[in-house]
Amino acid sequence: MNPGQSQLVKLLDVTARRCLQYLIPFAEQSRTNSHLSVSHLTAVIKALDNRARPTSSRNSGIVPKSVSLIPRTTLTATAFEQLISHVVKGTWKPGDRIPPERELCQQFGIARTSLREALKAMELVGMVDSRVGDGTFVCPRSEFLSRPLLWAFTGVDHDELHDIMEARTIIEVNLAGLAAERASAEEIADIRRSVQMMRDSVARGDSVLEADMAFHLAIAAAARNEALRNAVQLLRNLTRQWIHFKLQMPGVPENVLKRHESIYRAIAKRKPTVARNAMRTHLEEAMALVTQVVKQYESSGAAKVASRR
Repeated sequence: MNPGQSQLVKLLDVTARRCLQYLIPFAEQSRTNSHLSVSHLTAVIKALDNRARPTSSRNSGIVPKSVSLIPRTTLTATAFEQLISHVVKGTWKPGDRIPPERELCQQFGIARTSLREALKAMELVGMVDSRVGDGTFVCPRSEFLSRPLLWAFTGVDHDELHDIMEARTIIEVNLAGLAAERASAEEIADIRRSVQMMRDSVARGDSVLEADMAFHLAIAAAARNEALRNAVQLLRNLTRQWIHFKLQMPGVPENVLKRHESIYRAIAKRKPTVARNAMRTHLEEAMALVTQVVKQYESSGAAKVASRR
């Protein structure tokens, strides 16, 4: 991993850490949900803080021999911490099927009930996916925390929202340029299809949220940088609620469609500088609109509170 990629992975980890901090107050209020506890969330934060870059080659589904037996105190939380370390460190990679429960119980020295509690917690924070009859699989990093974020992101701090939108702009502007340089004919066709999807949605008067997501992720894929692609999806998960509200504002879907068409044309014509400038204009407008939406949302919320007094 080169220095530039290392910095991008660090950005992704910092963003994931912020996601977890959003979840902690939710977990404190959710006493009935033992799978989403503060100890589970702090375990993920600890693993991210202690992250060490993996140096070994792919070792799918094999638990390292260095795993130590877990003391029989706080077994579920400790099992959760050890399990997620394999995901965060890259020992278990996206798409890998983790070892069967019996093997993991033997390796960790815990009961199956404790292991299942830990695996359920990992599933709830989007790190693994349990499939009946097939086993448990590691999710892509782009899905990490996406599900619980939809529950937890009910408020916003203006400074943090600005930071997230600014990070999106920095990353996606450069992705547009890379896509113009690197995209294959099929990847450019994928971007074109997402533009047509939005065009059709606008014509029908339907929501353009999914088409908007498809467009930005198609560009991220065409840039051929997995770390950046995952970072984009995680950052968009953080702002999805506000993007949804923004796209419902009168005239916004039509304007967004024009911006997408401009970006697509620049990428299709292999003009990286034009693509970057078009994406920057688009995302700066988006940042201004999202800020406006948040202010309107807060004002309406304050008005409702005042009306109840």
